[in-house]
Amino acid sequence: MPGTHVFVFQICLSLVRLLHYLAHSPLGSVTLLDFRPRQFVIVDGELKVTDLDDASIEESSCTSNSDCFMEFPARNFTLPCSVEGRCQNMNEKRNLYNAYRFFFTYLLPHSAPPSLRPLLDKIVNATGELHWGIDETAAQLERVLNLYKSGEYLQNTTRISKSEYRRVPEAFIPDENYRCWPSYHHKGCLLSVFDINEAIEICDSYSQCKAFVLTNQTTWTGRQLVFFKAASNHIMPDPDKITYVKVTD
Repeated sequence: MPGTHVFVFQICLSLVRLLHYLAHSPLGSVTLLDFRPRQFVIVDGELKVTDLDDASIEESSCTSNSDCFMEFPARNFTLPCSVEGRCQNMNEKRNLYNAYRFFFTYLLPHSAPPSLRPLLDKIVNATGELHWGIDETAAQLERVLNLYKSGEYLQNTTRISKSEYRRVPEAFIPDENYRCWPSYHHKGCLLSVFDINEAIEICDSYSQCKAFVLTNQTTWTGRQLVFFKAASNHIMPDPDKITYVKVTD
């Protein structure tokens, strides 16, 4: 994958998969007592815990709900006390809320296609209020992934191009870059698309976009990477790329 950009949804999904494993580990539900971003590293696109010294499998004992109090800098929660005298799902919920405050609230809603943002906002809000456990959170994120990979998120969008494009096979525009966010390239606008229609839709949405180049590279979800360009004055031969030039607005 070019550049240093890692799709932020991938980070959150990888974290949720990790927390799902910790909630159902052979040792029992594991909580990370020192839950901070610096405790994680990305290895081949997957989030890994670097230090398990502060992990615990002890679920807090209780005699009433008031004993199951969780305090965070911005929110406090009181969980139910079970008949067995244990705070229900406290380890799991502590991990999940920390995931919300350190990762989800900063990463999840941003950079997603507009039609997926309501689903991601729902996930962020539900985890921020601890309305869901890790199982439901994981299921909802996997649903978003399936919609994203399959292109189903585009079905309810209007896909009528405002412009016409001329197809130039085996061609590339080496310069004429402009920056956009999020981008897989720090000096240009390199985005992933499901198909050519989505590439046209994206180019139409940027006033500076006058052309785009389909590459033969894909993301971790199998989506094609496309360079969006501010002009098409200098087109060079390239057997691995296809250029589309805007001819009308």
